[in-house]
Amino acid sequence: MLTFKNFNIADWFSFYRIAAAPFLLLILWLGNRELFTWLLLASYCTDMIDGFLARRLKITSARGSQLDSFGDQITFAVALIGLLVYEYEFVKTHSFYIMLVFVPYIFQMFIAFFKYRKATAFHTYLAKLSAIAQGIFILWLLFFGPIYWLFYVMIVLGLLETIEEIVLIFMYDNWVAGVKGIYWAIRDKRRLRKKIVIKKRIS
Repeated sequence: MLTFKNFNIADWFSFYRIAAAPFLLLILWLGNRELFTWLLLASYCTDMIDGFLARRLKITSARGSQLDSFGDQITFAVALIGLLVYEYEFVKTHSFYIMLVFVPYIFQMFIAFFKYRKATAFHTYLAKLSAIAQGIFILWLLFFGPIYWLFYVMIVLGLLETIEEIVLIFMYDNWVAGVKGIYWAIRDKRRLRKKIVIKKRIS
């Protein structure tokens, strides 16, 4: 049975992003753009903090990775709602590029839930880079206005990251956390171990 003692400091930063989501939606409904953007910035900052603390304090875990991923997903969803409310014209004008990334992302989520019964938590280098570009662009858009070159960089990184996630899902039969990318997955003992076991059974 899980208790408060089972969660570490990195987990609590992930919990903050999850708990902040309904308050962000409330502020969004009240129409306070500036407060919404500052609190969204705080949520994005906790995303960087929890991963750093987990690695620095050596308290990484599968549960923590899954919690971190859920916090990322809910923060991203709230950010998208914020863009629809405050930057609808921008979203409408660039809807093709947004859907170009969003549709494969939904497909990736679908196959992950179909195969693992939960979302992935690979946390690849490409995913981290994509998240940084995404966070900077969304926050800058809400604070000051769009940076178009960054928007297209965000789209390309998002599409590449989603494709990589889909490939990794097919590479791993069982849910795993902490995969740096396809190059590292090829050498991952968690994959190789299962192949060795299958070969022994065949022989």
